[in-house]
Amino acid sequence: MAAPKFTPVAPTDAPRAYGSPEHVPESWMPDRPGDIVGFQPHGDRLGAQGPDQGYAIKLARALRTELRLQPGEDLDDVERGCLGVALRRASMFSRAPVVHDLTIAFRVWGFLDENPPAELVAMRMPLFEGLRHVTHHYTEARVVADQVPVETLRSTPGEVEARYPDEWRALLGA
Repeated sequence: MAAPKFTPVAPTDAPRAYGSPEHVPESWMPDRPGDIVGFQPHGDRLGAQGPDQGYAIKLARALRTELRLQPGEDLDDVERGCLGVALRRASMFSRAPVVHDLTIAFRVWGFLDENPPAELVAMRMPLFEGLRHVTHHYTEARVVADQVPVETLRSTPGEVEARYPDEWRALLGA
């Protein structure tokens, strides 16, 4: 244990050093009944698994001031719908969410635009309505997340920004 320099120490005290344990345990293996072997499963209603997904909520809250909603749209609905898109993108790269995942999600749905195309607004309003009620609208939130094609999710934020609003239909696979 460390001690201040002014603490008296007997010169006969032997300093302690690290010593390896006599037994080194075997390597851990996923052999319990609930352990997943290989990658996460894919399928209907399983979503997009990835590490530290809760961090996306913090990132989304930090971007709230940049979102431009139309009359009748709810901020919590928008956040919930775009979180699914952002988490899907992050899981494609096997990493935790970053701010670029959310900016792409908000951009393709037109929430970072003062004047989004009228057709886009008409399309997104019924899709995002009520998504804030997570337990009742999980399937609807998956529809929003799955609407964005893989090609868009693999794009950089700059590429998405360059294509929006002229190619919003292609960005959404519509």
